[in-house]
Parts: sequence; C-alpha cells; structure tokens
Amino acid sequence: MTGQDFADKLRVYLVTDDRPDHDEVVAIVEQALAGGVTCVQLRRKREDGGPMLKLAVRLRELASAHGALFIVNDRVDIALLSGADGVHVGQTDLPARLVKSRFPELLVGVSARSVEEAVRAEQDGADYLGVGSVYPTATKGDAVLTGLETLAACRRAVHVPIVGIGGITVERAVDVLAAGADGVAVVSAIMSAQDPKAAAAAFVGRTFMNT
Repeated sequence: MTGQDFADKLRVYLVTDDRPDHDEVVAIVEQALAGGVTCVQLRRKREDGGPMLKLAVRLRELASAHGALFIVNDRVDIALLSGADGVHVGQTDLPARLVKSRFPELLVGVSARSVEEAVRAEQDGADYLGVGSVYPTATKGDAVLTGLETLAACRRAVHVPIVGIGGITVERAVDVLAAGADGVAVVSAIMSAQDPKAAAAAFVGRTFMNT
C-alpha cells in the first residue's frame, strides 16, 4: 500500500461507541461501510476480552468485505486474535514503540494533543496520528480541546498521516482537511445518525471531493 493509498484509507474513519447491544453496533457499522467508510476502529473501554473479541471478529469480516481497514483501540491482544489491520493507542496506553517493535505487522495509530506528542509518536514508529479534540465533543468526557491550530502545527511537524478527531461534522470536515488532516474520525455523527449509511456517504462526498 502506497503512502497515498494508506492516507485514503484513513479518509473517513469511524470509531464505534459503547452501546451495549453488539448486534446494533454491527448493523450500524455495516450501514456505514455501505455508505463508504474507509476505516473502522473498535473502541470498547468497558468490555471484557471474550465478548470484545467476538465483536471484533464480526467487524473485521465486515470491514474486509468492504475493503476498509479495521483497527482496535488499545487492545493489542484483541487486534492480533481478530486479524485486525492495526491498533490505536493513547498517551497513557501501551507504548507505541514497544507495540511496533514486537508486532511490526500491525499498523499503529497514536493519539496526540500537541506537537510534542505528535513528534514523539512519529519517532516511536506510529503509522498515523489521531489529533484532537479538534472541536468540543461530548463523546469523550476527558478530551483536551486542541483546535485547528494545533492540528495544522502537527501537520507541519510530522510526515505520517493525520486523522482529525473530536466534534467533527460534515460541515466541519473541509476545514479539518484544509488544516492538514488526511482524514476525519467520527463517532456520534455516524453511530448516532438516523441513517448511518447516508451520514457516512455525506462524509465521503465532502472529504473525497477535496482530494
């Protein structure tokens, strides 16, 4: 996969929410993939390993069928056992350098809230960065608001692809890309949409229009 191909796979990046009904999660993700989502991240902060693995396998199969990437948040064990393309870690999660050195086949994404964190993550072997929260968001209560300025500064400082995350709507997506992001990561804008397929298609239309 070339650098541009990889960046394109990060263009519309769906992060799942913590709703308890796995069938509902799968149904929404399937609709989002049908709408053109290019990457799916399974994020379950309060899930036991067994149930999470079963959900991961289902989502990995769906993502593969649609030619999308499948990433697991934090849980390297779940990523490996489900056949995921990669794992995404935060600043207080597993060290990116250790994950990349032990499991070089996995894509490793790292959350960054500052230029310093972004540079360090790239030095540690991150394949891409998730920068934000770009806008205020209710999805993650402890999110630090970074704004478009920090995203633009990170773009100037690193060479790996950047995904903007936090409070991103279809209307805001163009500004996020203009600030230097290669893609937009969304949770509620698709997961809580009345029509997830249409919501995903709207993001795809708005973001790929600007390539």
